[in-house]
Amino acid sequence: MIRTPRGGGLLFAATLVMGLACFPVMHGASAASLGLTQQGAGGLDVESDNGIEWRRNDNVLIARGNAFARRGESEVHADELRAFYRETNGQTEIYRIEAHGHVKLSTNTDTATGDLAIYDIDQAVVVLTGKNLKYTTPTETLTAKDSLEYWEAKRMAVARGDAVAISQGRKLKADVLTARFTASPKGENQLERIDGYGHVTIETPTDYVVGDQGVYDAKTGIATLTGSVKITRGQNQLNGDRAVVDLKTGISRLMADNKGDGKSRVRGLLVPDSEKKPKTGGTAAGKTN
Repeated sequence: MIRTPRGGGLLFAATLVMGLACFPVMHGASAASLGLTQQGAGGLDVESDNGIEWRRNDNVLIARGNAFARRGESEVHADELRAFYRETNGQTEIYRIEAHGHVKLSTNTDTATGDLAIYDIDQAVVVLTGKNLKYTTPTETLTAKDSLEYWEAKRMAVARGDAVAISQGRKLKADVLTARFTASPKGENQLERIDGYGHVTIETPTDYVVGDQGVYDAKTGIATLTGSVKITRGQNQLNGDRAVVDLKTGISRLMADNKGDGKSRVRGLLVPDSEKKPKTGGTAAGKTN
């Protein structure tokens, strides 16, 4: 439902409340995903401190001042919310929601933050931009510089620009990271895999691994990197086509592409420990009289 303002602001006519009480929301997904398009969760509940403006000619509702919208277990909080609607077959449908300023999207388990969020309800996707972009689950954190996307029906999050994924203390970086989730027995998001594209890096207690692309399997804890792969350990460096990094054990393996043409081989630069320098104040051959 659309509720009257909690604080001061515009007067709200009873006809508006009655006429726009329940906006159907399209393209449902499972109830625990991060969004407002779940099936069977009822209408969209909107509140604000400073009033709700109805622009009938533009087919938009604007809620200002500590505004939030709720549907089922999902909520979006912001300084201002805009809900765009249309008439289809005699029914009013919200097809787009914009959240401006101090945006927070949340369920009972997941949270995403940013400065601006755009919900495309037809596509069941939300895109966040601005500073301090972050998406957190009970066991993972995903951050980005340019944008964060959440594809609700696909249970997929995409981080673009200096993207970083931290899962159980393991860190994966790339230009773009795509995290795919499955539904747990309780219906919560459970990380399945992370794909990295461009300048992919993985840090272990002993190694620093770099590649063009990478895949992290959350179940096994194994990450596979391909394309101009380098493994650096101290002053030692190994170059190859493919690296398999076990983030549970910290063991890294480097391989060639096995084409057998001799052009692609594992190469390494191994630097031995420096020999200890003799102590000052004497000679290696012995004392002189």
